[in-house]
Amino acid sequence: MEADRSEGWDAVAGDFMAARSGIGAQLVRDWARASLPAGAQILDVGCGSGVPIAEGLIADGFGVWGVDASPRLLAAFRARFPQAPAACEAAQDGALFERRFDGVIAVGLLFLLTAEDQRRVIARLATALAPGGRLLFSAPLEACEWDDSLTGRRSLSLGHGAYAALLQEEGLCLGGTCCDEGGNTYFEAVKAGGLAPG
Repeated sequence: MEADRSEGWDAVAGDFMAARSGIGAQLVRDWARASLPAGAQILDVGCGSGVPIAEGLIADGFGVWGVDASPRLLAAFRARFPQAPAACEAAQDGALFERRFDGVIAVGLLFLLTAEDQRRVIARLATALAPGGRLLFSAPLEACEWDDSLTGRRSLSLGHGAYAALLQEEGLCLGGTCCDEGGNTYFEAVKAGGLAPG
């Protein structure tokens, strides 16, 4: 039987879309407007249906490219944003469009993966960034584990120190962290080389 590359999310796609709130969307929009040039191309890894994050970024004039491993969520993204390039693939080993982006976001994704897969994805996100490009991803500040309420699968945060070290290994400098209105932590980083936008 083929492995579920969506880590259980395709099976609960309907429930997830129904339950997804707007929490975090304003923080991502504010980050993009402050950190990236107008009209910047942003790779949204783990884009889901595109609501509310891609929706807000597109409304702000950014070019959004969506990647999600769930066929059902990616189909909803494509239906809502037919003009946005989209690929149904896992972040661990997908092509990620084989190009460089001004910004890369991964909201609600990394901690769903094993520690090894998180390391692999951070390396791939770094490769997808243009020199001076910006990365934003969400994960708890502390190292911890819990069971996801929708999929029942184990989630894992490597913690601030481990994420900072992994980013540095991939040529990214951790600029800081911030929290959204729901108390979720976001890590901001910039890729070395070239002038950083913003």
